[in-house]
Amino acid sequence: MSQTIIDTNFSFPGQKSVYKGKVREVYNINNNLLVMIATDRLSAFDVVMPKGIPYKGQILNQIATKFMAQTEDIVPNWLIATPDPNVAVGYLCEPFKVEMVIRGYMSGHAAREYKAGKRKLCGINLPEGMKENDKFPEPIITPATKAEMGDHDEDISREDILKRNIVSEKDYLVLEDYTRKLFQRGTEIAASRGLILVDTKYEFGKTKEGKIVLIDEIHTPDSSRYFYAEGYQERQDKGEAQKQLSKEFVRQWLIANNFQGLKGQTVPIMSDDYIETISDRYIELYENIMGETFVKADVSNIQERIKANVLAYLK
Repeated sequence: MSQTIIDTNFSFPGQKSVYKGKVREVYNINNNLLVMIATDRLSAFDVVMPKGIPYKGQILNQIATKFMAQTEDIVPNWLIATPDPNVAVGYLCEPFKVEMVIRGYMSGHAAREYKAGKRKLCGINLPEGMKENDKFPEPIITPATKAEMGDHDEDISREDILKRNIVSEKDYLVLEDYTRKLFQRGTEIAASRGLILVDTKYEFGKTKEGKIVLIDEIHTPDSSRYFYAEGYQERQDKGEAQKQLSKEFVRQWLIANNFQGLKGQTVPIMSDDYIETISDRYIELYENIMGETFVKADVSNIQERIKANVLAYLK
């Protein structure tokens, strides 16, 4: 097994606080900059798995930061620099308390709700007669309230977001506009590489100057679902499962092992061999979506490598 990074406990110059999310750890520097470290933790059904996945943090960070560079012409983002393969540095922002989920296809959570007989998702009416993985007539935005670690994100309608004043109407219109623009660009990039961007989520924040920017991650396998375009329609016509690149294969493995993050359920043990296959799938996604070979960083001492690179940057 390759070395992984599960947890960090750094003390950087000017450090004010540390926030530990499901996967990322965020260090506040002088209430001005954020140093975001992508760990190798794996979260599914809003539960963090006990073991890390080799190179997962590097993969997430590099996909997210490269996609931010490829979309900054249409949507501003928080990113300033990437001093280490697992690290992004950007502006301190006040995050909006909603995740902007956008779906081009009836998959994952939407398909599970549809199968359960629901025909409305986040206030949006769903067409009758759809099959799992069918394409929606138009992409739909199905926001979720951001959960604290260990809690489930919850679907919420645009009406409820505005009624509960979670986001002002003026800001929400910007979030919707940015979400559609990013999904369109992501769809085009995926198509150029033989993939379909099925669904994804974006998070946004406000800078101290009041500017709305994209934060966190974009188009990674943790936040997005991809299908292979080749053979998509044939598989749909035959009622076969789609060949996909996303975290869904982990969710399906957990479901098959009687775990969906519900109370009283125990996380099944992942063997070292299975963890290596998850790592391989993440590398496969990286190479497919980015159109380049994944270069593994030196993992002989990840903690020291990250610490040295961040300290050198902050100087």
